[in-house]
Amino acid sequence: MTRPLQAQIDLSALRHNLGVARVHAPQSKVMAVIKANGYGHGMLRVARALEAAEGFAVLNVDEAMALREAGFNQTILLLEGFFSADELPILAEYRLASVIHCLEQIEMLEMAGLPVKIEVFLKLNSGMNRLGFRPEALVAALQRLQAARAVGRVTLMTHFACADEAQGVAAQLACFDSLATGLDAPRSLANSAAILRYPQAHGDWVRPGIMLYGSSPFADASAASLDLKPVMTLTSAIIGLQELQTGEAVGYGAAFRAEHPMRVGIVACGYADGYPRHAPTGTPVFVNGQLSRTLGRVSMDMLCVDLTGIPGAGIGSPVTLWGEGLPVEEVARAAGTISYELLCALAPRVPVAEV
Repeated sequence: MTRPLQAQIDLSALRHNLGVARVHAPQSKVMAVIKANGYGHGMLRVARALEAAEGFAVLNVDEAMALREAGFNQTILLLEGFFSADELPILAEYRLASVIHCLEQIEMLEMAGLPVKIEVFLKLNSGMNRLGFRPEALVAALQRLQAARAVGRVTLMTHFACADEAQGVAAQLACFDSLATGLDAPRSLANSAAILRYPQAHGDWVRPGIMLYGSSPFADASAASLDLKPVMTLTSAIIGLQELQTGEAVGYGAAFRAEHPMRVGIVACGYADGYPRHAPTGTPVFVNGQLSRTLGRVSMDMLCVDLTGIPGAGIGSPVTLWGEGLPVEEVARAAGTISYELLCALAPRVPVAEV
């Protein structure tokens, strides 16, 4: 008998969420971020559903090559750029665009003899202090790129650290604008949060990520309130039942003890499937269409749920871990993490079905 755990991927929801990005940034081209195996949804599956996007952003050359070999002709951007000069012929052959964030990459390009020019996105460190050129070094970097024979179109870009928080984007946007004003180059700044809240930051390219997968980037706004639809729904079923008496414990470490007689359901899903081990008692879960909670520690292959108030639940009763009816960000919040981590952590052993 097949284990009941399954991830369902709603392709129509992906297309809908792409449409939401376009509604908010109608004058911008869309660079759909599909790194990390499409945030756990399957990179090629996501790309097919989002084929209307003008570009795709991935992490490395292997992902980019897979997209080209699958027939995608859009701009494909390497978000961390290339890591050695040996990769440059591949970028030329597969027509890949690269983020340029350090002097060493510029030097490799200046020395490269390539049959075609490579499109680049020059990254400004506007305050996140992760990757990118500091403001005082940006113009010189741009001039060197524009003079390099191996370089084609140059787009200016940055990445916001606090677009999803109260601090917003004002300081970083001001830094970017102070340098970009007067420069003849396209611009790319906005992630999901900036697309939804800061139209002044949209530029020529927007880079939606988490919003495409139906999760809100904001702690103070639900996905539904932003007209985003969940793409991944993780479902399972009850495979065991236990009757606890007052004081009896369940799970490793006896982390939960019953305060009264209660029924407990054992669900076929655990941290080896991608469910967060650190999710505490009380993490929301749906059983038989009713809201319930997890109990005790999550095991490798199983977790426990409270069946109090769900008298009809039994072996085989359906369980929704996150997705349709139970936003993934609510589960993530209860577990002390973010929806990105839950979606990306879906294990390869979990069967995936397109719906």
